[in-house]
Amino acid sequence: MTKRLGTQTVAFTTFPTINGYGAIVGKKEGEGPIGDCFDSVEDDEFLGEATWEKAETRLFEKGLALVLKKAKITSSDVNYVIAGDLLNQCTASAFGARESGIPYLGIYGACSTMAEGLTLAAMITDGGFSENCIAVAGSHFCSAEKQYRFPLEYGGQRPPSSQWTVTGVGATAVGYGGNIYITHATTGKIEDYGITDANNMGAAMAPAFASTVKAHFEDTGRKPSDYDLILSGDLGKIGKGIAAELLENEGYDIRENYNDCGVMIFDCGKQDTHSGGSGCGCSASVLCGYVLPKMQAGEIKNVLFTATGALMSPTTSQQGESILAIAHAVALSTDCNV
Repeated sequence: MTKRLGTQTVAFTTFPTINGYGAIVGKKEGEGPIGDCFDSVEDDEFLGEATWEKAETRLFEKGLALVLKKAKITSSDVNYVIAGDLLNQCTASAFGARESGIPYLGIYGACSTMAEGLTLAAMITDGGFSENCIAVAGSHFCSAEKQYRFPLEYGGQRPPSSQWTVTGVGATAVGYGGNIYITHATTGKIEDYGITDANNMGAAMAPAFASTVKAHFEDTGRKPSDYDLILSGDLGKIGKGIAAELLENEGYDIRENYNDCGVMIFDCGKQDTHSGGSGCGCSASVLCGYVLPKMQAGEIKNVLFTATGALMSPTTSQQGESILAIAHAVALSTDCNV
C-alpha cells in the first residue's frame, strides 16, 4: 500500500505520535516574548564549559536528557536518535549523543533540521523500524558567529536584514500512544534564487517555504484554513513578508493563521536582533517550548510546521556561490482522523 500523496508528500498510516518534548534556551531567548514557555533558561552562555562548541554540545546533552525524562523512557528504550546542528560535521549533536548509547543518525538541514528530523523519525516509526525515536536540533549564537561570520571579538556590524542565531535546543520523542499525531510530511526541493547575501537569509529561504507549502496543499488537497497555525522557521520579519506574498501569488492566503519562529522568539526592536531569530535551535525550541504545549493543552489542534534552511557553508560563500534553500513541512494534529 502506497503512503505517498502527489509528488512530495507522505501520509502516515500507523499514527506516530510525539510522546515527549522539551526546549532549553540561552539568556537572550529567555528574555524574549515567549521566554517563560521554555523548560529552562541557561544564564551562562558557556554552560560551564571552556569553549562555545563545548557549550553547544552540553546543550544537546541537556536536551536529550530532558526529553527522555519528559517522555518517561530511558536511553535503552530508544532505537534511534536523529540529530543535527550548524557546526562543521554536526559535531555538537554527535558529541552530545556520545554518552547516550543510542544508535545515532546525524543529519544536516541547517535551520530546517527539526522538521527533517521529525519527518525521518515518523517515517522510521511508521515503517515499523522503531518503537521510540528521538529528534533533536540545536544551535549556539557564539559558535555560529565564529563559524559563519566573524568571532565576537571582531565586533562586526550587522545590517537590518540579518538574523540572530538562537542559543537553544529542542527535542522530541516519537513513538505511539500520545495525543499529538504526525499525520503528513512534505519534503522540500532545493531552491536557488541566486541570492548571495548571507545577511539576508530570510529572502533566500522564503521561496523554499512557499514552494513546499504549495506542494503540501496540492498533494493533500488541503487549504490554509485547515490549519490553526502555519509556522515557518525561520524567515524573520523580512522573509515572512516575502513568503506570504509568494504564496498569495499562487492563490494561497496564509496571513490570518501564519507566524514565523524567528519573529516569535525575539522582540526584534527591544532586543536588537534586527530581522529576528535563526539557527537550528530557533524552530526547534519554539516548536517544543511553545507550540507543542499549546497542542497538548487543547489550545491548538492542527499545525503545519515548515522549517526552512540555508544550505550554505563558509567555503561556498567565499567562492561566490548562491545560497541554496530548503523547507520541509510536517503536519501535526490532535486528531488522527484528519
